Amino acid sequence: MSLLLIGVLAFPVLFIFMLLRVPIGLAMLLVGGLGYLSIRGGGPLLAYLQTGPFYTFSNYSLSVIPLFLLMGQFATQAGLSQALFNAAQSWLGHRRGGLAMATIAGCAGFGAICGSSLATAASMGQVALPEMRRHRYAGGLTTGVLAAGGTLGILIPPSIILIIYAILTEQNVASMFVAALIPGLLAVAGYIVAIHIIVTLSPSAGPVTVKASRSQRIKALYETWPVLFIFSLVIGGIYAGIFTPTEGAAVGAVCTGLLAYARGRLDKTTLIAAIQGTAGASGMIFLILLGADVFNSFLALTQLPVTAADFVEAMAWSPFVVLMAILGLYLLLGCMMDSLSMILLTIPVFFPIIAQLDFGLTPDETLIWFGILALIVVEMGLITPPVGLNVFIISTLAKDISMAETFKGVLPFLLSDIIRVGLLIVFPSLSLGLLR
Repeated sequence: MSLLLIGVLAFPVLFIFMLLRVPIGLAMLLVGGLGYLSIRGGGPLLAYLQTGPFYTFSNYSLSVIPLFLLMGQFATQAGLSQALFNAAQSWLGHRRGGLAMATIAGCAGFGAICGSSLATAASMGQVALPEMRRHRYAGGLTTGVLAAGGTLGILIPPSIILIIYAILTEQNVASMFVAALIPGLLAVAGYIVAIHIIVTLSPSAGPVTVKASRSQRIKALYETWPVLFIFSLVIGGIYAGIFTPTEGAAVGAVCTGLLAYARGRLDKTTLIAAIQGTAGASGMIFLILLGADVFNSFLALTQLPVTAADFVEAMAWSPFVVLMAILGLYLLLGCMMDSLSMILLTIPVFFPIIAQLDFGLTPDETLIWFGILALIVVEMGLITPPVGLNVFIISTLAKDISMAETFKGVLPFLLSDIIRVGLLIVFPSLSLGLLR
């Protein structure tokens, strides 16, 4: 059996493991390890396992991950999701569909200091779901907004997936953060427009609420100043070169922790819970990183990534045809696996293909632009049937609303995402303009 065929067959075997509910990190470790063993033998595999994981995990850039996760834990303890939702509600709640729009705004703000889509969906769901239920919002709109709004955590910086992509493609983390800013704001605007269209066509889906007084609005807005301060300090400091991404994450974690303590929400019990939550999430991410490292080393032995790049070059397809095919594959994979696993599994294969295509951009601009596009499509996978991890999270919070109704509710937001992807493909400057 040829090495190339072994590499190709590894993917269906990996998907079989996933269907059997084997954790994706462990599945990649097993398939990659067995593939490496079949090609090189036991001695070289043990030698690689002795040194490869060490060099992977000793990468200084990876230390930013647990720090941003801890920052998100402290933000949850500090009740920032509640403050953000209250402020957005006071300014938008009196409009038809205003609570849904406030939820999107709250998700964007919380995603800016959390960095995790699943955490954003879970935190904002606990805050916004009772309010939308109390005001008799339609079930599909309620859960659809929460599931779609949660995806903003993957794109609005700081984002764990952005950091991982930057490390894999050797791009500057600060540049990735800046490139994601306008696409993230476009997502917020697109979702709000989608809500407006929904409630215009079906007014009963999003009833109006009592208009807050001017003093209530100002007070609610004032409560959100910590979010703006921490976001500006961390992201501004990283982009200005004052902090490295790791230092910025450390500063953000300390500031958010102090804020939670000042608000009386951080004691010994909640501190231990935050640390345990960070450790658990970090352990999951690093297991996936380990599995991906072994699996990708096995793929390198099969020469599959290089062969795929050579094949695309020989076919002389239009760069945009190749790009659309890759993005379509991401959308398909998003129906079956989580976003981090998708990035770690596919970037080593797609990286050499994209790097050699000519989109009229510099090599670094191409990789940054592609990364933003890929992450948007990955976030679409979080709300696309039949899996949609964000949908599952929201369904655990809203057990009285069927999953089918939730998937129907996210369709307008998926359409908004498709339009956003099209705009970014046609106008790369939307993501690269701030870097020039």
